[in-house]
Amino acid sequence: MKPQNPNKKKGHDDSSSEGNVPEEILGVMFNAEPPQAIPSMSSFQDDDDSGDIREYTGQFEGPEKTLEVCFRKKDLDGPALTEPGEKAGLRRLTMEQLGRICARARCTILSSVSNQYLDAYVLSESSLFIYPYMLVLKTCGTTTLLRCMALVIEFGRQLGLEIDWVGYSRKNFNFPTDQAFPHQSFHQELEYLYSHRNLCETLDGNGYSLGPLTSDHWFVFVADQTIRSRTLEVDTDRVLNMMMFDIDEDIAQLFQYDHYEKIEGEQKDDETKRISREQTLQSGINSLCPGAVIDPRAFEPCGYSMNAILFRSYSTIHITPESGSSYVSFETNQKVKSYKSLISNVISTFRPKRFIMTLMADEAGLKQMIENPFTGSGQASSIVTPAPREVSKATGIKQMMYKRGSVASIQVEEDCCCMMGNWVLKTDISAQQIRASKTRGMSVS
Repeated sequence: MKPQNPNKKKGHDDSSSEGNVPEEILGVMFNAEPPQAIPSMSSFQDDDDSGDIREYTGQFEGPEKTLEVCFRKKDLDGPALTEPGEKAGLRRLTMEQLGRICARARCTILSSVSNQYLDAYVLSESSLFIYPYMLVLKTCGTTTLLRCMALVIEFGRQLGLEIDWVGYSRKNFNFPTDQAFPHQSFHQELEYLYSHRNLCETLDGNGYSLGPLTSDHWFVFVADQTIRSRTLEVDTDRVLNMMMFDIDEDIAQLFQYDHYEKIEGEQKDDETKRISREQTLQSGINSLCPGAVIDPRAFEPCGYSMNAILFRSYSTIHITPESGSSYVSFETNQKVKSYKSLISNVISTFRPKRFIMTLMADEAGLKQMIENPFTGSGQASSIVTPAPREVSKATGIKQMMYKRGSVASIQVEEDCCCMMGNWVLKTDISAQQIRASKTRGMSVS
């Protein structure tokens, strides 16, 4: 996460700024918006420049926009495109090509780690993951993520690949007026996808909204062109995302760059690497991804990003720690049977006052799960974590309970299931209720 203004204040929900009257578009209810002109063809000519640079307003949009693009070979029976031992598919994209993709989204590559299955890049504005036939790009702030879509599709075509599945999602913005075209509203994002000459014939998807329009909600666009018998490596796909707000102030302090000592004579790059490692260890983030290769990055004056890869899975964390408006995101595509202990451990690490959780999975992936945090009822829907030491000393309560509020789910296209829920820390729960919902265990990959 890039540094933010420490004096910023929380913004308003973009559900109100996008209009107060619900409007049905593509069969889904979401807020109507002020009239906007349909983009002309000239609107897309600056895709390489990502439009006009918008001045910093003292507010920062923490929750990320996420784009997932899956490909398939045009000719599965044709000759191999790579030699044995060489990287295949999208992993053959050059750094110059990846830089062009990121430039369109208005971000840059800072570092990377790789294994035999994927490449993971920490960006100036979140993360990029490249598999042979799948690209996942997450960007925060006022980035222009959708502007890279046409270039991703074109680079795939040059590698002998064609579109298999596309998913775009984001939480409603806190500061929608700060966003640049085409991200000033979900309606505008859909218009961009349908009006862009290089996208409208390639993508044939729909937009959806989950959650209460008067509060936190989640926008999703899915274009499914999967030929099930030809799917390569993305079967039983699922992605869990946690968006945490108002984290514990002692934890937030760990992600202030000046919290760590300066060493005389140390080079700036070495200093950043050292502080990045110290933040990872002192916060306990390393314990969330046991056995994984971790690529952390500390930002000045504050902020933190991390990618971790283990076999075919990735985990990523992004933190904006300012007092009064702190935010942390955690996302993973680990294919575990239960996320219960992982969720509990993430919450224990950051201790937010509230969090939103989303899950996007195919039906086969859901069937592999023995526990689903979105489907439990009563106390089974709550999440219990250890209480901070100062709370435990003052009250004698050693566990804290997060109670689930609203939950929404929808099945879109052929078999894509989207779920969203929100959880709030409860301070009026009895010790007996907390013990009844206690969760134990560490995360596994």
